[in-house]
This record gives sequence, structure tokens and C-alpha cells, in this order.
Amino acid sequence: MPTCRAGIRALWGDNPEWFQWLTRSLIVPTCRFLAPGYGYGVDRVPRDGGIVVAANHFSGIDPPLIGSYCRRTIYYMTKIELLDVPVVGELLRWTGAFAVRRGESDRDAIRLARWLVANGHAVGLFMEGTRQRLGHPGPAHPGAVMIAVQEGVPIVPCGIDSFRWSPTNRRACAVVWGEPITLDVPKTGRGYKAGAAFLERELVRLWRLAAQAVGDGFPQELPDGARRHGAVWPWQQERRTELPPWPDEEWAAGPRGLTSPRAS
Repeated sequence: MPTCRAGIRALWGDNPEWFQWLTRSLIVPTCRFLAPGYGYGVDRVPRDGGIVVAANHFSGIDPPLIGSYCRRTIYYMTKIELLDVPVVGELLRWTGAFAVRRGESDRDAIRLARWLVANGHAVGLFMEGTRQRLGHPGPAHPGAVMIAVQEGVPIVPCGIDSFRWSPTNRRACAVVWGEPITLDVPKTGRGYKAGAAFLERELVRLWRLAAQAVGDGFPQELPDGARRHGAVWPWQQERRTELPPWPDEEWAAGPRGLTSPRAS
């Protein structure tokens, strides 16, 4: 079975830049059907260079919904339990998802995220670390700030209003992008926490704009100047297939789900 999976991945060179481009024609209309809405500030996302996408998190539709309103291929850091799910886990790996063990220090996951942004990719993290159940963004963890500051790349904040969305409650949703942020904080635990607190306030602001956009029927422009934008189709995507997709080193196998991280 592993040999078969490796053979399938070889069809697109085990490169999420290709796989997300190939599947966008399916993902975009599916998201539009399940969560009709719009994105705002799509042009604020840099078209190249390493970035950390930091978003709030309410529902399972969030990763593909954010991706539908972004020209970049986003490598999501996700909980390891999802990559262990048969079929679903394999599909997530093909899209560029990699695993982190929540509630404990996972140096290889952080190392992989740093490698990706250092090599020009976009890494996506949900700042609270898990879905929020009370309809308001939760406390932001410092992981995204640490990755961005250590590698000298900007953070692109993303507020999403998808609270109470589910496959049986296909409500309208909105995604609002903020301007890229370069944080000048000390490379210490205290510095990363200060940066996370700043980012948390920005995510709350963007989430409020997203909720307002849904409530107002998706106006052409938001109060902060963000313009309404439809979904990004494959021919509008910025493909960076020339970038190295993954590190070849053995340490990266665990976060990629190619071997059990617990076995190391």
C-alpha cells in the first residue's frame, strides 16, 4: 500500500503546488455550494515569497474556504489525528498538510514550517490551535509568530466568519485578509507571546469585518478598504512549481505522515 500511494503521488511529483492547482476546479465550486460567500482583500496576500497565513478557526470548511480566496498554495499545519484518518489523511498530505502533535512540543513540525517559508512557500496556521465553539476567536498561540520572526517573513492575518457552519447548515461565510505584518519582537518566549497578543487583536478585527460583510449582504467594499473578490480559479492561481516542495531529510518524514513521529 505505501508503494501504491507513492506511485500516485508521483503523478504530480509529490508537489502540492501542482495538486492544489489540479483540484481547485473541484474545491472552488464545492465551497461555493456548501458555504456561499466572498473573500475581501485577496490582493493583500503577497504573490510570492515565504509567508505565514494566520487565521481564526470555527469549522471544518475553513481550510478549503480560505484556500478558495487565496492565489497561493497554502501548506496547512494540522493535528496529527487528521492525517491518521484513512483516505482523508492521504488526501490532506497531497494538498500539503503536515502534522503537529497538539499540547506538546513538536520540534519537527516547527522545523518543517520554517523550512517551507524559508523556501518561499505559504504556511497556514489556525492561531487558536483548535475550533472555537462560542462564536468568538479564541486566544492566539505564539507558534505562527515564532515561525515568522525566526525566518524573517511576514504574517498575513485572515479573519473568517463561519461559526456554526456544517454540512447540514450551509450558511453564508466570508473571508477577510489583512495587510502583511512584519513583527519586530525579541526572539524569546515573551516576545512571541507579545506578538501573538497583537495578532489576536488583528484577527478579531478582521473577523468582525467578515461577520459584518455577511450581515450586510456582501458589500463591494469594507470599512477598511478591502474590496470584494470572488473565488480564485485555477487559471488565477500563483503556481510556484519551481520551488522545492519538501525537504529530503529524514526528520521531515514524521510531520509529513510518512512514518510515525512517535517512533523516533
